[in-house]
Order: sequence, then structure tokens, then C-alpha cells
Amino acid sequence: MNRVVRGVGVVLVTVALLLTGPLLMLATQRIDLESQWHSASRTSIGLAAPALDTPEAVVQVYAARAFNWRGAFGVHTWIAVKQPQATRYRTYQVLSWRRPTVVVRDDMPDRAWFGNAPQMLADYRGETAERMIPRIEAAVAAYPESARYRVWPGPNSNSFVAWVIREVPGLDVALPNTAIGKDYLFDEMLAPVPSGSGYQIGLGGLFGVLLAWEEGVEINLLGLSLGIDLQRPALKLPGIGRLGMAPVVVE
Repeated sequence: MNRVVRGVGVVLVTVALLLTGPLLMLATQRIDLESQWHSASRTSIGLAAPALDTPEAVVQVYAARAFNWRGAFGVHTWIAVKQPQATRYRTYQVLSWRRPTVVVRDDMPDRAWFGNAPQMLADYRGETAERMIPRIEAAVAAYPESARYRVWPGPNSNSFVAWVIREVPGLDVALPNTAIGKDYLFDEMLAPVPSGSGYQIGLGGLFGVLLAWEEGVEINLLGLSLGIDLQRPALKLPGIGRLGMAPVVVE
């Protein structure tokens, strides 16, 4: 009986620690709980060069805090591409309210995500980007869970982006630890990390360990990731994200 009580106590303490970061995000009012989705900003913040001024091919990856209370836990990610000489970007992302969930459309690549400014994670140009684009299109078309969405632990928008990144040679992008769902490995238990610089094991997106040169060391507990980046020293905390040196934009 005492062992059971101790076990329950350990579980409760672990959950409380995992939720500390998201609760701090809410308590410090870093998350907007008042805005309405239909009036929240979806304008470009100027990270991406205008398509008309950029004749070369472009591949970019973005992340922005999720809308409303979900933003206390993590980010939403998406991919944008532009063919050579094209006058518009095309974006690829998963939306929870759409069926199929995968949405492909011509759009501004760096829109705010319902009031939350995006961060650019990767920016490939020229011949490198041009080689990637047909492979990205093929990976998007082959995404295995386009009929299903589950905000936690996946498959969700971050599971989709991580899937595409793993399927495209040369598209090596370390997703933030706050990209909940990136560790959902579908039918696999062992897979390369999105940056291609190491490997991770996972159980249904709920538990796992990641070890890589770019991402560092991450432990996934109940879908929330914590870890340490030794290359660019930083702690990675659930909800809060990085505390330390900022990551570089992959090019």
C-alpha cells in the first residue's frame, strides 16, 4: 500500500512540475486569453522577402504560439515554399478544424498566427530550395494522418511538419521543444530527429528520449518536453521554451 501511495505521489509531483511552465506563462500574462479568433491579427510581420522581389526558390519553416490557452503549452508550425520566378508563396500546414486536415494554399508565409508573431526556423534559398520543393510536395501528399487530428499528444500540426521534415533530404530543422506533437512518431518507436543530427525513441508521443547534436537532449513526459542544448547553451522547459542562447535560423 505504501508503495502505491508513493507511486501516486511521484506521478502527481511530476505532473505538477511539468505544468509549472504553462501556468507561469498564463500567470505572467504572456498569453492573450481575451482575443477572439475572428478578429485576431493574421497580417504579415515582414520576416519573408516579398515574392515579387525574390526570383530564386525559397523554402521556409515557421513557428508561432498557438491561439488562446493552447499557447501556454506550445507552438503551431508550418512550411512555406516559393518556386523560382513565382509571384506567390505556398504554405503547408495542418488545421484542426479542417478535413482533410492538411491545408495547402497560396498565402503570405509569415502571417501572425491569430495574434501571435511567428519565428522563422529555417530559410533555404536557390538551388537547394528548388531541389526540396518537389520532395516537400510528395511528402505532404503522403502524410498518413490527413483524416485525423488530436491536439495532444498527436498527430497534430507539429506532427505533420516533423513528418515532412524527416521525409525530405536536406530539410534539417530542429523544432522547438514547445512544438507539442513533434515527438509523435506514428507507427515507429525509433526515428531520426527533425534536424537529422541524431535519433529519438518514443511511445505514442507520450514518452520518449531525444539525443542529437542540434536539439541536444530532450525528455518527453506526457507529451511535454524538457531538456538542454549544449551546442548553444540553453535550458528547454515545458511551456516556456528556451532559456539561454537563441537558436540560429537554418539556411
